[in-house]
Amino acid sequence: MDNCLFCKIAAKQVPASVVYEDDELLAFKDINPAAPVHLLVIPKKHISTLTEAQPEDTLLLGKILALAPKLAEEHGVSVVYGEDGSPTRGYKTLINSGPDGGQVIYHLHMHLYGGPRPWRGMH
Repeated sequence: MDNCLFCKIAAKQVPASVVYEDDELLAFKDINPAAPVHLLVIPKKHISTLTEAQPEDTLLLGKILALAPKLAEEHGVSVVYGEDGSPTRGYKTLINSGPDGGQVIYHLHMHLYGGPRPWRGMH
């Protein structure tokens, strides 16, 4: 898509603070973070919304979700368990779809939020 910001980031036409890249995915820091750790994971393939994803995108969507724990670990927000077995730390993943879902950029992307709470605008 010619006017898609995330397509331009994936094509290296617009700079981003990239934290992960492979042939299909790109992850980078949000320029307006709502949490101490706020990353965006995008497919390099343009998919406007989750609704637009096709059956052939199933593996790609799974890969996006499977990347979350790896990124959380690398950024110090993965769930860890104390000696008593109770969890500490943690992160949240979110995909907004459409205007009522809060989507602003129409290129499918997953947010990964982490760090001490409360986060701006998060419940």
